[in-house]
Amino acid sequence: MADDASLLRRDPIKSSVGNVAAQRRRRQAVAVGKERRESLVRAKRFCRIGVSGSANGEGDGEGDGDGDVSPDIDMVVDEEQSVLEAQTSSAVEELKAAIAYQGKGAMQKRVSALRELRRLLSKSEFPPVEAALNAGAIPILVQCLSFGSPDEQLLEAAWCLTNIAAGKPEQTKALLPALPMLIAHIGEKSSLPVAEQCAWALGNVAGEGEELRNILLSQGALLPLARMMLPNKGSTVRTAAWALSNLIKGPDSRGATDLIKIDGVLDAIVRHLKKADEELATEIAWVVVYLSALSNFATNLLVKNDVVQLLVERLATSSSLQLLIPVLRGLGNLVAGDTNTTHTLLLPGSEVTDGVVKVVVKCLKSEHRVLKKEAAWVLSNIAAGSVEHKRLIYSSEALPWLIRLVSSAPFDVRKEVAYVLGNLCVGPTEGDARPYLIQEHLVSLVGGGCLSGFIDLVRSADTEAARVGLQFIELVLRGMPNGEGLKLVEREDGIEAMERFQFHENEDLRNMANGLVDKYFGEDYGDDELAG
Repeated sequence: MADDASLLRRDPIKSSVGNVAAQRRRRQAVAVGKERRESLVRAKRFCRIGVSGSANGEGDGEGDGDGDVSPDIDMVVDEEQSVLEAQTSSAVEELKAAIAYQGKGAMQKRVSALRELRRLLSKSEFPPVEAALNAGAIPILVQCLSFGSPDEQLLEAAWCLTNIAAGKPEQTKALLPALPMLIAHIGEKSSLPVAEQCAWALGNVAGEGEELRNILLSQGALLPLARMMLPNKGSTVRTAAWALSNLIKGPDSRGATDLIKIDGVLDAIVRHLKKADEELATEIAWVVVYLSALSNFATNLLVKNDVVQLLVERLATSSSLQLLIPVLRGLGNLVAGDTNTTHTLLLPGSEVTDGVVKVVVKCLKSEHRVLKKEAAWVLSNIAAGSVEHKRLIYSSEALPWLIRLVSSAPFDVRKEVAYVLGNLCVGPTEGDARPYLIQEHLVSLVGGGCLSGFIDLVRSADTEAARVGLQFIELVLRGMPNGEGLKLVEREDGIEAMERFQFHENEDLRNMANGLVDKYFGEDYGDDELAG
């Protein structure tokens, strides 16, 4: 989940699925991009070895696989950065000279100079990108992408640009002059290795932010990347899917809506989710995440084409964390669609619905904190829906796990779980109407021991978590039969927790906490016991 969960959440224990689902999913799609900078799902990827395993797929007879740069073998980790930068500046000058040279062996001279620059940009933990830019690398690399150039030259130039694009934001923006040529070389007339390397560079550019994504969309990158994703297998398909997920991630929904309308894209998504290996399925799942987060049009098509069932099957059969995270999040987006979609999709007793609950519970039981958190988020989407959806969770195996986790899990997981449990206790409302209690659920949850977990959230410094905790305390005070809620809250030191807000800087929380204390624990509280 994203760091700022307040951007991603419907108003806790008040709103139904349909009220703000589209807005929540759209905001989530923007925020979630931060996480893809980690591990195998990074937003930008540094290229140390060539596509298809080597720079031209065959080697060049130099005895090193055409410069495959293995991080374990050839990466210089302790070379002085100043020396590397000087070498890089010199390599750019050599490339300029090679481009100007028109004599015998000119092509091989250019390729050798490009390869040396590429090696330098691939060697260090901190690539000398700034030195390359200062030496004037971009214009000369763009020149090397000119039409009619041999594939070996195109591939090396695109590889250099890929690693420059993986740098800092201002370094990535330096690629603006190169974008039209990179897009041109992902067309159907290009060789697969060249097209894939150019797609990789474009994926890095798209991963930098909204401004560059919009430029790529306006320059026509979407259609050729989409066509690259259509074949059945291969690293090119995987790279194209990754670049597309970066390109459509928002906040503008235009890219997502346009992508799903391209002929063959929906069929390819279904086919890849059904049959592809886990690496390709992971990238396709990220495409589904952003499609379902940003475009209601896309969401409806994905639901109608059984993508929910395919995601459920992947969750049930895979143990890959890299795959499970986007699959689970895509599933959460789809079940948080508009009200009609959700009611059509989740029918108590149906095979799909039973499958959704079963795989989410599997993730809830996982040892991985991220999966627990994502699973709770999916359940919170369902729990904020109709009474039937609330009962679906309430009667499932998820409930005892949720009650346990709200008190024992890491803080971020407890906060997600609190949304689920809170939403189970109130019926859906419209507008500003006060949520009505589902007393049976409330009594059962409190009896199961969840109240202490909510009061701990009230004590936290996180204002969102404190708000959810206070809202649940209000439900307990108002809804437990025979006034039992007051004694329960007092027994768990809930009064002390609420009094912390007496002079709190957040006016909303201050008024909420003070109002509850005044209403339920005012001067007359305890008089009946004293009289007895």
